Amino acid sequence: MDQETELTRKRYNRTSLFYDWMDRMVKSDLRTKVLRQASGKVLEIGVGTGKNLAYYPENCSEVVGIDLSPGMLAKAKERAHEAKVPVKLYEMDAQNLEFADASFDTVVATCVFCSVPDPVKGLKEIKRVCKPGGKVILLEHVRSDNPLLGRIMDVLDPLTVRLMGPHINRRTVDNVKIAGLNIKSIENQHTKIVKLIMAEP
Repeated sequence: MDQETELTRKRYNRTSLFYDWMDRMVKSDLRTKVLRQASGKVLEIGVGTGKNLAYYPENCSEVVGIDLSPGMLAKAKERAHEAKVPVKLYEMDAQNLEFADASFDTVVATCVFCSVPDPVKGLKEIKRVCKPGGKVILLEHVRSDNPLLGRIMDVLDPLTVRLMGPHINRRTVDNVKIAGLNIKSIENQHTKIVKLIMAEP
């Protein structure tokens, strides 16, 4: 594990103590809207404290959740019983997924690629493990297109990374394209900073 990835793990172990407070930005109605589109065998990248687990529909045969942080996973394990479908949880790096090619029908990430040290590498891994014709569902906050707000986010980014872990100025739509995923739709959620990106391998 490289130094930046290890620092990310340490930050999120610390953040796991109050992450549910940070995660309030994703309301239950938005989780329902996003996760009801999942089906079949699902991989959730960055399962965090497991807030999504209760929202997966019953047409999902299984949810496999991975996270870099043992602290996050400990909280996710406490929530696993809330799921309507079988859940398996693993400590794993999104940049180096320990799954065979084309293993999953759906891959989900919610507010994750702001934190993966090499987001394009992580997105390429998603492309690899998602079945041809499968679904990639990404709910991500991104750098603002507004020149002034975007610049403010750039200035504040080093502070937010050190204090909480996430980058607030990631250009995730561009990164999804660079990784070779085929974007089917992009939908702004409340603000243009939070986007629901639907893609295919």
